Amino acid sequence: MRKTVGWIKGTVLALLGLFAVVIAALQIIGIPQNAAGMAAKGICSAAFVAGRPTANLLAEDVLPASPVLGLINVELDESRRTVSATFAGLFKRTAVLLPNRGCVLDVAVGGAVRSPASNTTTDAIWPKGDLPVATSDWGAGVDAAALQQVIDGVFVGAGNPLAANARGLAIVHKGRLLALKTAPGFAAQTPLHGWSMTKTVTGMLMHKLSSETKLPMNSLVVNAFAADREPAWVAQWRTDGRKAIKVSDLLYMRDGLANTEDYQPWGSVPKMLWGKPDTAAFSADARLEAAPGTRWRYLSQSANLLSAVARGRFDSNVDYWAYPSKALFNPIGATTAVLETDTSGNWVGSSYLWASVGDWARLGQLMLNDGRWGSAKEIEVLPPGWLQRATTQSTANGDGQGYGAQTWLYGNPQAGTCKGRGIPEDTLAMGGHWGQVVAMIPSRELVIVRLGWTFDKKQFDNCTLIADVVKTLRK
Repeated sequence: MRKTVGWIKGTVLALLGLFAVVIAALQIIGIPQNAAGMAAKGICSAAFVAGRPTANLLAEDVLPASPVLGLINVELDESRRTVSATFAGLFKRTAVLLPNRGCVLDVAVGGAVRSPASNTTTDAIWPKGDLPVATSDWGAGVDAAALQQVIDGVFVGAGNPLAANARGLAIVHKGRLLALKTAPGFAAQTPLHGWSMTKTVTGMLMHKLSSETKLPMNSLVVNAFAADREPAWVAQWRTDGRKAIKVSDLLYMRDGLANTEDYQPWGSVPKMLWGKPDTAAFSADARLEAAPGTRWRYLSQSANLLSAVARGRFDSNVDYWAYPSKALFNPIGATTAVLETDTSGNWVGSSYLWASVGDWARLGQLMLNDGRWGSAKEIEVLPPGWLQRATTQSTANGDGQGYGAQTWLYGNPQAGTCKGRGIPEDTLAMGGHWGQVVAMIPSRELVIVRLGWTFDKKQFDNCTLIADVVKTLRK
């Protein structure tokens, strides 16, 4: 009996020792910290930016991403607008809702002043409200039965993380919202996470700032900051080849830095988003790997460096944080849109814009209109030339032909993501992780918005959706 007890004790101690070793190894590569940060940040935004019911957020938005996230425990404080997530009882991270910054990790907790987004639908026709035109008014240019079949197909598997899991869809044709539909549990006014669709909006903001602050896009990054607004990493760039990187190189993702787009739990993107307080400083730390302007590589780090350049054009952080709403969202009525920041205060321009389906459609329509808004396009929200800038190929050859200014050129016949898939060659898109897309086709006066969290890529294909919608519309 004593031998049995001793064996059990020894086994338990061995298992505890193994667990400690595994946790220590994971800590070295940052997985527990990043996982807790992802859960705290994501649930905080879903609860307090999007205003969604909190009971199922862990199950819907966190656990399906990775089995390791099952080791997380979440605490939510609605009165203080905070969410804390603890990994394996050891590693705790906290996110809090802040004015004009969304939910932010690891900052001092104070009383949040922004209320959750309203989940009530406005009763006006889009774009003044969020109501589509009646199906009977679609007109002869639309195959109504075929388009309705496409719309219904998008929501097969909605609410199931193992299926396509669509959350919202909008279709705008010739300036009219033909359809706006959301999955059960999501209202028309619910802000949805765009992930990397944020990059295109960051490009739009930088285009406007370039004009307003007289910063040519071919300016060197190291010269783009006022002396008292210069990040610490700029001084290091001045000592090596990174001093030759231009603002336009960041805009077109051809900066030549040795960054990578790695989404593994220990990879560069999770480390940047949830493991580091300053996304731009993390991105800037990479060595120069290729001559600036000569190589295209899709990088979230480039977008966050662009956000830092934008920050350097403002006299104060408060003005910087308020700028997206003041300059872009409010003029087009995108009242649900929130661009979140990292701990240090930079826009997370790669990944953290939340907006309702109708507001994502407004941003897409603004691009089609080359920055003009209103029934007669009488309001200049963006300076002329944004659409041309967005659709200019990053490089003359190679994969960069399929990418423009923080914007995918889906239909590009040489390198477009959807080339040969039955979509017009002028199709461009905001594209985001887990199946987010705002596709814009100038030749067809068409905007297609699809949002969802599709964890299995085989369950949804954005090129197929775009082609299917195009087939239902007569020229």
